[in-house]
Order: sequence, then structure tokens, then C-alpha cells
Amino acid sequence: MTSLTSADPTETLARLREAFTTALELAPGVDHETLAYRETPTWDSVAHMQLVVAIEGAFDVMLETEEVLALSSFPEARNILRKHGVAF
Repeated sequence: MTSLTSADPTETLARLREAFTTALELAPGVDHETLAYRETPTWDSVAHMQLVVAIEGAFDVMLETEEVLALSSFPEARNILRKHGVAF
């Protein structure tokens, strides 16, 4: 796997979109920037945990409990991953 800090920001953003798309079973063409917990119909508590697993797997990170709870939107996911050294 490419180092997360030196990976192409376009590629890391695509990986994050894929994690969201897969975990939340999103339709093609969804605007990921507007995704928010409980405001996105498929983003319930079970899908939230699937999303955490997808993000951890895609970026080889382990989210802390506080980060899992703070994961409330696509932009917030980027902020959390930046703390783990992922460049966007």
C-alpha cells in the first residue's frame, strides 16, 4: 500500500468516497460532501459501524472511540483521517 502521507490526494479522496459508497450502499452520483449521519437515509447506527470498518480497512488506521462518535459527515471523516496522517 502507498504511504498515506505521500499518496496522491485525489486517490485518497477516491478511497474515502468508495468506503462511504460501499458501507452506506449509496447510488452512483451521490454528492459525498453533503452526507451526514441520520440525514442520509442509509446511514443508521449499523451502517455507521460498517463505515468505520470500511474506513479503517481502506486507510489502515484504527479509529478511537471519540473519533467513531465524531464521525458525523463526509467532511468530518476527512478531518479525522488527517489526524492519522492521511493527506487530502
